[in-house]
Amino acid sequence: MSRRGVFRRGARDGRPERSVPASVFGLRDLVTESLAGMLQRPVRSALTSLGTVLGVGTFVAVLGLTATASSQIDARFNALTATEVTIEDIAREQDEFAGPGFPDDADRRMRALAGVRHAGVYWSVRFDGNESVRAAPIGAAGSGDGERIAVLAASPGVLEAAAPTLTEGRIYDDYASRAEQPVAVIGSGIAERLGITTLETSPALFIGDQPFTVVGIIDDVERKPDLLLSVVVPTTVAESYWGPPDEGAKMLVATQLGAARQVARLAPTALRPDHPEYLRAVPPPDPRALRGNVSADLNQLFLLLAAICLVIGAVGIANTTLVAVLERTGEIGLRRALGARGRHVTFQFLTESGALGALGGLVGTSIGTIAVVTVAVIRDWTPVVHPGTVASAPALGLVTGVLAGVYPAWRAARIQPVEALRR
Repeated sequence: MSRRGVFRRGARDGRPERSVPASVFGLRDLVTESLAGMLQRPVRSALTSLGTVLGVGTFVAVLGLTATASSQIDARFNALTATEVTIEDIAREQDEFAGPGFPDDADRRMRALAGVRHAGVYWSVRFDGNESVRAAPIGAAGSGDGERIAVLAASPGVLEAAAPTLTEGRIYDDYASRAEQPVAVIGSGIAERLGITTLETSPALFIGDQPFTVVGIIDDVERKPDLLLSVVVPTTVAESYWGPPDEGAKMLVATQLGAARQVARLAPTALRPDHPEYLRAVPPPDPRALRGNVSADLNQLFLLLAAICLVIGAVGIANTTLVAVLERTGEIGLRRALGARGRHVTFQFLTESGALGALGGLVGTSIGTIAVVTVAVIRDWTPVVHPGTVASAPALGLVTGVLAGVYPAWRAARIQPVEALRR
């Protein structure tokens, strides 16, 4: 801080008379004093900027992860949701005396449509008695009470459309279905519950007193995940043992990309040209609208979290800066007594808090970007971070620091030299 003498002409003898010198607080003085104030207590300065680091880091991380996750959602919608059609049997809703809505050769008719890759009918088997799934026949040693596991009747096309990943074995085919072979495919979790660890011994399970040979164990599926929680048997076998479904039958159709809506429009007529109203085709949702809704929800949620973190960081900076003002009351009073004005003190504390906020913004931007890249690498995703986010994050930290320092700087400027020097 420097001073300049101000002269005025004397009233009596005409000689210049020196007045009270005016203090000048230049940019160099501002930077020097602010830097000295921050380096005087480096640990406190680091802790002060920590709130901004966390806030800005969270801001960059959540926006980057949102963009990265949205790109994965786009890919999944385009690859799976846009190629899946579900057809429901609603014959009983149209006519209470109507029979099953799906014809016996429904799979063959659907595969004849252009754009269809796989298709199959399925329904949940409902038992009249207390049939349960066992690894041993009723009455045998260790049969117990059995497991209450869902049984799903599905044609081979359902398993093909679900695109399963098999731990062991295979899925049953059209020959097994036509021959009414009592075979079953189960999920890995069901196999573990039933104590089936290998298929080399051709293990069997029992649904009530009916034996089924386990031919495949599914580890994962791309469509219809409830297959993992059910014992899947051929529809022909289910009809032979427990009769045809009264209602609730559906068809799962896997189409080529871009053909789903056309297939959904033609399917009821292709399956039941005599009564197309007995079937209701559910086309895939518009991927653009669904993607937009999901992305908007994620953006709103994560932006709210980032804003909360920034508010917490701003409160931390304001609190620490206010404590520093109280501790430096004597220093401020001395400077005021030597000619510093209130605005000079205000500028100094605003510069300190703004510098700490900008430094926290830079560090937080780096940490947030590293977090996005790390998560993307672990998940085998493509990291997406918008350049505008990286460019604006340090400025956001600067603004946060300046706003957080407004009240402490105002308090510092109001300190009177006489009162300060008494402490």
